[in-house]
Amino acid sequence: MRITEEYKDINCERIEIIKSQYIGDFVIRIFFNDFNQKTVDFKSFIENSLHPSILKYKDENKFKNYNLKDGNLNWNDYDLIFPIEDLYKGSI
Repeated sequence: MRITEEYKDINCERIEIIKSQYIGDFVIRIFFNDFNQKTVDFKSFIENSLHPSILKYKDENKFKNYNLKDGNLNWNDYDLIFPIEDLYKGSI
């Protein structure tokens, strides 16, 4: 599964994450292929979730164990993934 969005007002066909940096306390700096960067705070989403598959990511060591797959942030083989459009906006 690959989640991408098209943005016609920028010089990039598909938005993808090309790099990320875990800052700490559930915050990730995200670098996109159109040279935009966003810092996204996932803490309130994780802490306020009631879903069992998300609750396990309250453990910061599990949360920060993500990877880049197909231009997206991916936790445990798509156990947790966010829409690229939301990440691009810097909100979830």
